[in-house]
Amino acid sequence: MLRVIANVIWLLVAGLPLAVGYVVFGLLVCLFIITIPFGVASFRLARYALWPFGRTVVQRGNVNAASTAGNVIWFVVAGFWLAIGHLVSGVALCLTIIGIPFGVQCFKMAGLALFPLGKEIVPVGRDELATAAPVVARYGL
Repeated sequence: MLRVIANVIWLLVAGLPLAVGYVVFGLLVCLFIITIPFGVASFRLARYALWPFGRTVVQRGNVNAASTAGNVIWFVVAGFWLAIGHLVSGVALCLTIIGIPFGVQCFKMAGLALFPLGKEIVPVGRDELATAAPVVARYGL
């Protein structure tokens, strides 16, 4: 119940504007075929920005050189500036006691905004399963 209340407050305070920005950027980069992976990453960030509490970010098991190269391009074009925006917003939210959880969420989103490719957003409690899945699939454990 507390997560729902936190998510509703987040949605009204920061989530909706963030999600709209990520969706607009995602639509813009999807105009070209070669930049569609960046649009998909932007849409994933938008979905996470809408309802972040109760979910966590984990590294995918199938990260390859293309994801790494894409993250470098993302960092140069958008990631650095997005992370600065999230950090500034997080500091501003942490100025009040009530805003501290929302500021911490902004700090988490700053890390995700730096390098979003090769990451997956899963419900809390499933992060152990998501990180163990590649090991299970690879070694048959």
